[in-house]
Amino acid sequence: MRRTVLKKWLTAVVAVVGIAVGWLVVEPQSVSAAEPTYTFATNNTFAPFEIQDSKGGYSGKNPGIEIEILKKIAKHEHFKYKLKPMSFNGDLQALEGGQVDAVIAGMSVTEERKAKFDFSKPYYTDGVEMAVAKDSKIHSLKQLKGKTVSAKAGTSAALFLKKNQKKYGYQIKYFDSSNTMWNDVKTGNTAATFDDGPVLEYGIKTGVPLKIVTKKPIDAQPVAVGFQKGQNLALQKKINNGIDWLNETGQMKQIINKYTKSDKTAKSSTASRTIWGLLKANRVALLHGLWMTIQLTVVGIVLALVFGLILGVLGVMQSKVANAISSTVIYIFRGIPMIVLAFFIYMGLPNVIGHKVPLFLAGVVTLMLDEGAYIGAIVKGGFNAVDPGQWEAARSLGLPYRKALIKVVAPQGIKIMVPSLVNQFIITLKDTSILSAIGVMELTQTGTVIISQNMEGFRMWLIIGTIYIIIITLLTWLSNYIQKRMA
Repeated sequence: MRRTVLKKWLTAVVAVVGIAVGWLVVEPQSVSAAEPTYTFATNNTFAPFEIQDSKGGYSGKNPGIEIEILKKIAKHEHFKYKLKPMSFNGDLQALEGGQVDAVIAGMSVTEERKAKFDFSKPYYTDGVEMAVAKDSKIHSLKQLKGKTVSAKAGTSAALFLKKNQKKYGYQIKYFDSSNTMWNDVKTGNTAATFDDGPVLEYGIKTGVPLKIVTKKPIDAQPVAVGFQKGQNLALQKKINNGIDWLNETGQMKQIINKYTKSDKTAKSSTASRTIWGLLKANRVALLHGLWMTIQLTVVGIVLALVFGLILGVLGVMQSKVANAISSTVIYIFRGIPMIVLAFFIYMGLPNVIGHKVPLFLAGVVTLMLDEGAYIGAIVKGGFNAVDPGQWEAARSLGLPYRKALIKVVAPQGIKIMVPSLVNQFIITLKDTSILSAIGVMELTQTGTVIISQNMEGFRMWLIIGTIYIIIITLLTWLSNYIQKRMA
């Protein structure tokens, strides 16, 4: 009777998880014929070009230069759009992999990029500037010999630094976001940072304790929307028509001046600097990020348990082929760094299957494969840890291998596995932060966006760390309770 009830409960849980996954990962497919919907990759921390609100969206009064440009063009040219905020390097990979239709992220038009991508008409001319700490005595590139400088991976600044590295003799450190890069200079880990002029100027205007030392922008380049080579020609035409219209009506100049020559946008982003003030001002965003972290953790660990259980059972079966499959799969997915796996699934896999992979699905599958491999090793070890005499006793009573495993060995093996499985659950919770690299708006990414608005890195990371510790403490208590009950 108990087994029947348990079986029904398990079936119900699997059904609910399946419905939840389906609901969360299936992207809307209905597209109006009159107004097609396009997906644009953009930068998650790149003010004043893109300025995310505390929820990770762009619904505020000052969403950034490029978001305002896109909003006006979309309305004029009759199309809808979705934004996928990522690091700039991630934007380029997403465009190459066909995950997005275009990139609008302060993308400079260089000869190297023109060989790979198509570009719209330029709407801005941007140059690289060098900034140092306020008390630094460095004021020229010649003083950087033997020192470490920073830039964001894949940007014009990074290309400029690589091109001139031998000439000036510095070491290069790459980052994914401007605020992290700037804080590295502030703390003295790097001597100088190189970023787009408007971005640095806006950051300093909003409180970044750096100073710009270049007299004029270096290596000025036009900025435009990027497209896959030879693809989305209809969208390219719409964007070009829209840029012409904005220039003719004077709206382009108004948008750019709003962010580069006015203090209004900078002042509006100032918030309370105390821990309580930061919590109060960003509580909705933090709760949203926490909820996304919990969803990823729960769905990911359930699927990882199923995947790991299969691998574990294959590892103890009386079949060399099954054992080999288990060992190989565990070896592969434990050997691949999780961030590499996430990029492969989200940005590389679409090239193979010919379809986009929804962001949430990419995150869940990454967790399932990575954590499932570790769980498979735990399950395999738990079964092997059961006294061999238990196997022999079960078989001597006439039980076939499958029944001996289910009725005799598995219950004893599960007791051995429980502490390790709960520990893996905690690791899965922490590993969700790695998914921020592909644009998942979980708790860590939420913190990064908030810091890009107020530059309160120490206090915000203290808040984020405290939230993680509270959740992990609750899971540890749950683990102790389960172990006592099982004992």
